[in-house]
Amino acid sequence: MMNKTKGIVVLAQNNETTDYVQQACLLALSLKFTNSNCKISIVTNDNISAKYKNLFDEIIDIPWDDSAIDTEWKIENRWKLYHCSPYDQTIVMDTDMLVLQDISTWWTFLSNYEVFFTTKVHTYRGNEVTGDYYRKAFVNNNLPNLYSGFHYFEKSDFALEFYTWLELVVTNWQKFYEIFIKHDKPTWCSIDVCTAIVTLILNCEDKISNKIAKFPSFTHMKPNIQDWYSNKNKWKDCIDVYLDNNLQLKLGNHHQTGILHYTEDDFIKLSMLKSYYKELYNDN
Repeated sequence: MMNKTKGIVVLAQNNETTDYVQQACLLALSLKFTNSNCKISIVTNDNISAKYKNLFDEIIDIPWDDSAIDTEWKIENRWKLYHCSPYDQTIVMDTDMLVLQDISTWWTFLSNYEVFFTTKVHTYRGNEVTGDYYRKAFVNNNLPNLYSGFHYFEKSDFALEFYTWLELVVTNWQKFYEIFIKHDKPTWCSIDVCTAIVTLILNCEDKISNKIAKFPSFTHMKPNIQDWYSNKNKWKDCIDVYLDNNLQLKLGNHHQTGILHYTEDDFIKLSMLKSYYKELYNDN
């Protein structure tokens, strides 16, 4: 049997305020630093600096029409990643993430599934998130608590069925929300909510998640799930960021491992990109 190809795919579409391609480049740098043999491809219609193009295994145009051309968060093209991934086994990650440790063993776990979504995320202190500040639509409508910021699929009949349904739900999200979301209905297309709806339609939660497993997971830096005493607008206003010369990251007094979903665009500094690039290529 031939070895299956595996790699990470990210979708990066810039908007007027956020350079998601730059985020994807920092993600790729962090991946090359901690997982040197792992492949990563980017799906984008935006320009990539010539300096960073070599970070990506493949640079792929967004297929078909741009379904997110008039939206801010560029969610509407996410279902296409199944169709344009160049790999047999694919991890999809949000662009605003850093890989801070070797995650190569995660592939062994994920290969037990055709589709997998993480259900547990953690605070920067390492505690499992239990608050529902951003998840009231899930709690109050009994939706599966899935996070699409890190998920996996392998090319298979079931995965194709899942992503075909995801296309249908994303394309007609208002209609599906009317059916499935009776309380705390979001006013935008949420890929997490759409994924949860597909999971209900296919009755496949147990097939695509594992509530016992401690990984895959990630540190989720939305501010109001950090177990602070009061609500905050930005986590970066509350704790400091330290990246040392060995590219070890601390948030406040807490050393970070695994995958960091930093969520706030101004987390990226040019110095951070330069530090990773210099460490990998001995060049600023």
